[in-house]
Amino acid sequence: MRKVLLCLLAFFAASAQAQFKINDDDVKYATELLKPGTAVPDFKLRDRIGKWQTISKLAKGRYTVLDFWASWCPDCRKDIPNIQRLYGKFAPLGVQFVGVSFDDDAAKWKAAIEQYGIRYPQVSQLKRMRESEVASAYGVKWIPSMMLIDKEGKVMLSTVLSDKLEVKLTELMAKECPVTLKGTSERVTIDGGKGKLQGIIQKPVLAQGETCPMVMLCHGFGGKKDGPLFELIADSLMQHGIASIRFDFNGHGESEGEFVEMTVPNEIEDAIKVYEYVRDLRYVDGVAIVGHSQGGVVAAMTAGKLETDAFRAVALLAPAGVLRDDAIRGSFMGRFYEESPLDPPDYVDIGGGKRLGGEYIRTAFSLPIYETAAKYQGPALVVHGTGDRVVPYTYGERFHQQWPGSEMVLLDAYDHGFSQNIYRATNLVSEFLIKTLGGK
Repeated sequence: MRKVLLCLLAFFAASAQAQFKINDDDVKYATELLKPGTAVPDFKLRDRIGKWQTISKLAKGRYTVLDFWASWCPDCRKDIPNIQRLYGKFAPLGVQFVGVSFDDDAAKWKAAIEQYGIRYPQVSQLKRMRESEVASAYGVKWIPSMMLIDKEGKVMLSTVLSDKLEVKLTELMAKECPVTLKGTSERVTIDGGKGKLQGIIQKPVLAQGETCPMVMLCHGFGGKKDGPLFELIADSLMQHGIASIRFDFNGHGESEGEFVEMTVPNEIEDAIKVYEYVRDLRYVDGVAIVGHSQGGVVAAMTAGKLETDAFRAVALLAPAGVLRDDAIRGSFMGRFYEESPLDPPDYVDIGGGKRLGGEYIRTAFSLPIYETAAKYQGPALVVHGTGDRVVPYTYGERFHQQWPGSEMVLLDAYDHGFSQNIYRATNLVSEFLIKTLGGK
């Protein structure tokens, strides 16, 4: 399943056209690493059992990741699980991983390899970074550092960020691992709480009489159904035998309604209408719901508002539980308004030609977000970034704490839109849904 899912994410990366705002520590720590297009110098180093290896032989004819690290380096130990995860995803597609250690104590080096269960080749001069000829030749002044090398032995990427490495590898594998989507895409119109809602259903190939789960995808404040975040999830689900519907809430995208009249309660009403629509489709045997930001609040409250078995799974991406607190403070996305939230203005100009209606503020002020969501007690996943400045991750943690058995993934330094590595966030949600819903 992992190999197919990875290929899908790689394939969709080519058309996502998203701009990734990497928290670029490379500006500080990767300035002397070998630049793209540079032929990598070769070295003869011993592996963990004492056998001589050369980098050229280990990397010959393959895309290769050189992972510079040391067992004595706290940041390296912190990053090892992520490198291990990338190895598990990309090695099946032919990418070689080679660890280059700057340990000077062989016993500690080998103990760390065993402790972390590192399976890819490891080599070392058994010299500290400052004394190492390898570090000097490759321009390594900070660890962990990583280099992606092409099949001709030239540098494609030099970085100290494993998330940046994953983005590059995913886009690279789009060319190396073509995938043909199997399924159909259909535009649908659904009666919502404030007019017609426009949606897109993606359905896998089904035999006559065969059924499958359906996943509802709820966008955030000011968002819409289109975009890489939900498209990546929808496409990977379809390839694993799971249908999805992504739709525009009232006042958004192609749906009817005025943005200034939008509130969280009427978005919940929209979500319930969509649920009733897809629940009654003959080929649907169960429904799950996913939401990002405000859509996460809508998804969680909808799951709690409906009967306990309405949804087979819930996944929240950076759920914006902060919106009630913002209303109480009399603020919206950092903008404060003078009027009391108990008696808000008719609207607040939030830029971009959009106005936030007074009814939005009034209803948000007393919105029972967690009280309603707590009524759902089924399988759940919450994904949040610790660098989210729009919605602090503690709001996501609260959903996790009130749902026994739920899963919580905190992505270090990720922002509200997961721009550091959108593939990581979508992969987490897709894998959770495939596992929980019994995808192919």
